[in-house]
Amino acid sequence: MEKSMTILYEVHNNLYVNMTNRCSSSCVFCLRNNRDRMDADRGSLWLEHEPSVDEVKRAFQDFDMSQYEEVVFCGFGEPTERIEDMLEVAQFVKDTYHKPIRLNTNGQGNLINERDIVPELEGKIDTISISLNTPNEDRYHELVRSRFGNQAFQAMLDFAKEAVQYVPNVILSTVDTTITKEEEQECQKICDSLNVTYRIREYEEN
Repeated sequence: MEKSMTILYEVHNNLYVNMTNRCSSSCVFCLRNNRDRMDADRGSLWLEHEPSVDEVKRAFQDFDMSQYEEVVFCGFGEPTERIEDMLEVAQFVKDTYHKPIRLNTNGQGNLINERDIVPELEGKIDTISISLNTPNEDRYHELVRSRFGNQAFQAMLDFAKEAVQYVPNVILSTVDTTITKEEEQECQKICDSLNVTYRIREYEEN
């Protein structure tokens, strides 16, 4: 496995932040199962080491921030594995570059950190995209393979429900090739009940 220090990388008109490779899940459809980077011209997203907050801040100096619509915490890991550092960088981006901030997450942050982290997102995260993946708890465990086992599905839904109180835009998402149209309709009902947006993501193989 090739490793590098690709802390920031571009996807479409957004700049993504890759701060950790740790993740509480091992999703069967995760992009890192079949690639090590998002762009052939850029380095691997498998990190040589987790960058310090100062390293992440310095990395922004290499990019023209005026061309990006949004800064997204995502990468090859679960951002809430480093919640305090992530939020410090998010505040830095807001104060320095005045960009909207999105967090892509598996929604297991409260389990990971053994506390309720959702209120800490207020004022720092503008959009949170949470991986719903399936409306069925048993199927969720098969697809996501969380280290938290049976707790993970309900914890993710509770995370989304609470996030509405603190984050302006809350999205639950599924991947288009992993569930049926009927299951997508069930996901829509879940999202409606939680008062969040439902998004179906396109699966990327390479």
